[in-house]
Formats: sequence, C-alpha cells, structure tokens
Amino acid sequence: MAEVAKRTRIAVDVTPAVRRRIRLAAARRDLTIREYVRQALDRQLDSDLATALHAADDPVLADLWDNAEDGVYDRR
Repeated sequence: MAEVAKRTRIAVDVTPAVRRRIRLAAARRDLTIREYVRQALDRQLDSDLATALHAADDPVLADLWDNAEDGVYDRR
C-alpha cells in the first residue's frame, strides 16, 4: 500500500473579490481552487528559495551554521 504524505491545513482569509479571482484563474486552468493555490505556492516558493543561501555553498556560512539548530538551512 502506498504511503500517504502528511499534510497540515493553512487557512488564509481573503476578500470575496480575491476569492472570485482565484476561482476564475483556477477554472481557466481546469483546476480546483485547492490545486490552483497549491501550484501557485509551489511556483512562488521555488522562485523565492532558488536564491536562498545554503551552508554548502559558502564555507564561511558552513562554519557559522555548523550546529543542529541552523542545520535546517543545509537541506535543499
């Protein structure tokens, strides 16, 4: 049996006008609002995190971040 990925719910309050815009944009792509928002978030995160600093990219950062608390930044 395939393992189901864990998920958490995030609630975002938007105005009725924004909800209508999201609904229309999703419909244009033949997606549900949920699918549309997930894809939009994935695209934005990929863009925003593409230039994020990682300890593996910089030896000075590696020295500063060489601890369990900051080790999370080493994951890509």
